[in-house]
Amino acid sequence: MAQNTQYTEDNIRSLDWKEHIRMRPGMYIGKLGDGSSSDDGIYILLKEVLDNCIDEFVMGAGKTIDIKLDEGQISVRDYGRGIPLGKVVDVVSKMNTGGKYDTRAFKKSVGLNGVGTKAVNALSSEFRVASFRDNQTKSAVFSFGNLIEEIPQEESKARRGTLVQFTPDSQIFKNYKYRFEYIEKMLRNYVYLNPGLTIVFNGEKFFSENGLKDLLEDQTNVSDLLYPIIHLRGEDIEIALTHSRTQYSEEYHSFVNGQHTTQGGTHQAAFREALVKTVREHFGKNYDASDIRKSVIAAISIKVMEPVFESQTKTKLGSTDMGGDLPTVRTYINDYVSTQLDNYLHKNTEVAEALQRKIIQAEKERKELSGIRKLARERAKKASLHNKKLRDCRVHLNDLKKDRRLETTLFITEGDSASGSITKSRDVNTQAVFSLRGKPLNSYGMHKKVVYENEEFNLLQAALNIEESLENLRYNNIIIATDADVDGMHIRLLLITFFLQFFPELIKEGHIYILQTPLFRVRNRKKTIYCYSEEERRSALQELGNQSEITRFKGLGEISPDEFKHFIGEDMRIDPVLMDKNTTVEELLAFYMGKNTQDRQNFIIDNLKVELDLIEEKAN
Repeated sequence: MAQNTQYTEDNIRSLDWKEHIRMRPGMYIGKLGDGSSSDDGIYILLKEVLDNCIDEFVMGAGKTIDIKLDEGQISVRDYGRGIPLGKVVDVVSKMNTGGKYDTRAFKKSVGLNGVGTKAVNALSSEFRVASFRDNQTKSAVFSFGNLIEEIPQEESKARRGTLVQFTPDSQIFKNYKYRFEYIEKMLRNYVYLNPGLTIVFNGEKFFSENGLKDLLEDQTNVSDLLYPIIHLRGEDIEIALTHSRTQYSEEYHSFVNGQHTTQGGTHQAAFREALVKTVREHFGKNYDASDIRKSVIAAISIKVMEPVFESQTKTKLGSTDMGGDLPTVRTYINDYVSTQLDNYLHKNTEVAEALQRKIIQAEKERKELSGIRKLARERAKKASLHNKKLRDCRVHLNDLKKDRRLETTLFITEGDSASGSITKSRDVNTQAVFSLRGKPLNSYGMHKKVVYENEEFNLLQAALNIEESLENLRYNNIIIATDADVDGMHIRLLLITFFLQFFPELIKEGHIYILQTPLFRVRNRKKTIYCYSEEERRSALQELGNQSEITRFKGLGEISPDEFKHFIGEDMRIDPVLMDKNTTVEELLAFYMGKNTQDRQNFIIDNLKVELDLIEEKAN
C-alpha cells in the first residue's frame, strides 16, 4: 500500500542557476570523473572556456590563446574583443545570457545556449573573470558560483581580451588530476581546425598551417599511408582522406564548428555514404561499401548554423540542416564530396589507381573470409544468447537513454572468480563484464582472419561491435581488469597487443584503461584502509598503528563482491592506455612483441634500476 505522503506547496522548490548545476552537474558537463578519461568533467570545463576563445578567433579577433596549469588551477587568456565591461558579471552568472544569441556577433558558434561558462563558475571553488578593452578593465571573483567580489572598472594598459581562471571543486571532482596528454590532444585539435591560431600551453606552442591534413599526418606513420593525403577545403567544409596499408578498420575524426564529435553523428554518416557513392561512380563499379571503406583514415569538419547536439557535451551531431538557405547536412556533404573528390581522382590518376587496387584487395580478402565470418557471427550470437561470456548492462539490454552510452563500461576479466566478484558488485545499469578463458593469443603480426577463428577475440569483437568502425562502439570505457601479478601483467600485454594490432583507434581515441585494485587491506576495529602501493601501506600503518591487521591480495578473485564495489564505483582508479605521439603502432608492437629479446631485456633492467632508485630516494 502506498504511503500517505503529504504533497503541498512546501514540496515545490525553485533552484537558482548555480544550485541546479551543482545538484545535476551531469546535465551540463556529462560525467564527472577524476581526469583518467579524456571526456571527464574537468576537461569539459576547460573546453567550455576555450570554446569562447575560439569563437573570438573565428570572428577575426585574437590569434593567440595562453593557457597555464598550476596546482590544479587553470588560467585561460585570449586576445579577442573582450566581454563588454558592463556585462562581465552577467555573462558568467546569469543563465541564457551571452553574445551568441546575436548571430551578428557569432555566426557559427559551438556554445549557443549560454550555459558553458556558468557551469564552470558553479563547479569551481575559485573562479575569476576579467575583461580588457578600450584601455579599461573590469573583473569579478566567484566561489561555487557565488559572487565574492566585483572589482570596479579601472584603467588598464593590458591588451584587449578576456582572462578566466578557475579551480575545479574537489568535492565534486574527487581526487582529480589533469593529464597533460589529454589537454595537449584537445589543443592540437583546436589548432588543426583553426589554421593560423597559436595556443601556448605552459610554454609549449601548438600551431597548424594545413588543418586536417596535419591532423592525419600527425596521427599516422607516413610509411603506412597507401597514397598521399587528399585534402579538400570548402567554405563550410574541410576533408582529409587516405587509406592505411596495414590498418583493418575505419578511423574517423569528425568535427562541427570546432567541436570534436567523438560519437560522430549526421555529418560523419553522410561522409561515409558520400565516399562510397563517389568511388562507385568514379570507377563505374558497384563495389561493396565495406571494401571501399576498409582501412580508411579520414577527418571531416563542417560549420553549421545553430547546430543541435544529442547531449550537452556535444559529442554527437543530431542536426539534419546546415542552416540558412543551405540544404540538409546529408545533401550538402554528398554534393561536395561527389564533385571535389571525383575531380581530385580524375586529376591524380596514381592515387585513383592505388585506391582501386586497395578496394580490389579488400574485396578478395572479404570473399576469402566470408565463410569464416559467417560462422564467427553465428558463434558470437549463440554465445550471447546463452550468456556464456558477456554480462551486459541495462543501457543495452533495456535500451535506456542513448546519451548514457558515454557512461558505459566493459570490464575484461580473467577467470570465473574475478568475473563473478565484479559481476556481483558492478552497477548493472552501465557496467558490463566480459570473462576471458585463459590467456589470449599473441596476435602480433597476425592477419585479421585470426579474430574470427579465435573464440575469445571473435566474441570480444562482437561484444564491442567494432568489426568495421568505432561509430557504433557499445562501451565508451573498456577496462582491463587482471591480477597485479606476472600472469595478470602478461594478459594485459596480450590484450593491448590485440587492440593495437587490429583496432588501434580504440587506444588512439582513449577508450582503453587498466583497472587498479588494492594490493593491501589495513584495518583495525574502527577503520579499513585499502592500499594500492607499499607507500600507501606504510602510511596506513602509521595512521592505524602497528597492531592493525594486514591482508595482501594475491588476485581479484580473493576480493569479495562487497569489497569490490568500492573499487569499481565512484572511487575507481583506472590508468588510461596512452600512446606516445612520437611512436607509431608498428614501432611499439615490434619493440614489445617482436624478436628483439635482448633490447627488451636491457630496457627492463635499465627501468628497474630507475624504479629502485626512486623507491630508495622516497624511503630516505
